[in-house]
Amino acid sequence: MKSRPAVCCPPAPCSLLSQCRCPSPVVHSPSAVTMATRASNRPYHIVVFGASGFTGQFVVEEVARAADGEDYRGQELRWAVAGRSKKKLEEVLSWAAERLGKPQLKSIDIIISDISDAPSLDAMCKKASVVLDCVGPYRFYGEPVVKACVENGAHFVDISGEPQFLESMYMKYDRQAADNGVYVVGSSGFDSIPADLGVLFTRNSIQGTLTAVESFLSFKSGPEGTCIHDGTWQSAIHGVADQGNLKNLRKKLALKPLPVIGKKLKRRGAVFYSNEIQQYAVPFPGSDPSVVKRTQRYLHENLQETPVQYGAYVAVGGIASVIRLMFAGFFFLLFTKFSFGRKLLIKFPKFFSFGYFSKEGPTQKQMDESSFSITFFGEGYSQGQDPQQGKPNVKICTQVSGPEVAYVATPIAMVQAGLTLLKEPESLPKSGGVYTPGAAFSKTKLIDRLNKAGVRFTVLSKIDT
Repeated sequence: MKSRPAVCCPPAPCSLLSQCRCPSPVVHSPSAVTMATRASNRPYHIVVFGASGFTGQFVVEEVARAADGEDYRGQELRWAVAGRSKKKLEEVLSWAAERLGKPQLKSIDIIISDISDAPSLDAMCKKASVVLDCVGPYRFYGEPVVKACVENGAHFVDISGEPQFLESMYMKYDRQAADNGVYVVGSSGFDSIPADLGVLFTRNSIQGTLTAVESFLSFKSGPEGTCIHDGTWQSAIHGVADQGNLKNLRKKLALKPLPVIGKKLKRRGAVFYSNEIQQYAVPFPGSDPSVVKRTQRYLHENLQETPVQYGAYVAVGGIASVIRLMFAGFFFLLFTKFSFGRKLLIKFPKFFSFGYFSKEGPTQKQMDESSFSITFFGEGYSQGQDPQQGKPNVKICTQVSGPEVAYVATPIAMVQAGLTLLKEPESLPKSGGVYTPGAAFSKTKLIDRLNKAGVRFTVLSKIDT
């Protein structure tokens, strides 16, 4: 991502793609005060779109939990649920009311809106300050909501882990969103808030200059194991099958390589034994590396901050786990190359994923007994040390940890991102646009909010060598 202007007038840097956003004559983006006024005047501070979906129901529950005691500039937090079926939305509100012991949730307002009905999306977005979009796969269903939000002045948050969708939305809507004072913040769930903000937390926790970080993701589960709803499985299938289009998209963006500051971070192999975590690991297959890189580009080009090199990995355990993973990965990659194979993968997710994905999703017991941790191993240079001279002399280890990733941690991250957009406009980038979480929230108190909500950021150790 190239630089974006703080306000649309020289000598601010130019837009991320090629041309400066500044129209002629000069038009200034809406100020934080203007956006805050707009937010307070709309019927709803937050609207959960796709609330009756598998993930959406848990986001509704988390909004209800977070809204208890929250306010917005002295007003009670106003929110609504949206989707295409009134009956299903009523069922979700009743379900949340029973789970939380809050019968008043049954009276939360309902908005009927459908992806295939643009006027209904426009009407929904005109009523909302922030739209939490839970309808995926986003490559098929995300753009109409982004478009409606940008055109009607509602901030947009999604939980996509799909790089092609995230980066294409940036290419198509960044300038228009900036002109309209709208913040579009993708990947605001488990993909990729823990990784993206974890790197920023690591950087902010050392006295000096952080130049490189490697992260290792670990999962824990109870005796019944873990499971994820097959919507995520479908996103992965289509993402792998469409790698060619992602490469073409990135060619169109034509971004210059980020400068390497300090010792160059070596790329690990496809499978390797990690001395750091004492088990085998593989490269993380999701969107975290691309999201972190986009954040680092934004912070370097717009705020002149030192870019941090990043490598992301997943712990897989012992050699037996490695063999099983390689076997599953081979067939997954093979089947995604063909239409018939993709249909089989989608039709039988439980079989092809060895039970990790299913059409039913996890049980409550599986969710209660599951958790995650991402451990970050960073290195850099102490204050006064030139990062371009000599070896790194500071090491730091941090961790982001939390509950089950898909239906507990993800709703927490998404809801807190939405509340941060709502409540800290003065700490956001000075113009709207399409942002990563780290770019949008680097100056906010989102990490503090996440800590209080159950996704914890901690420093494990610091060493001066």
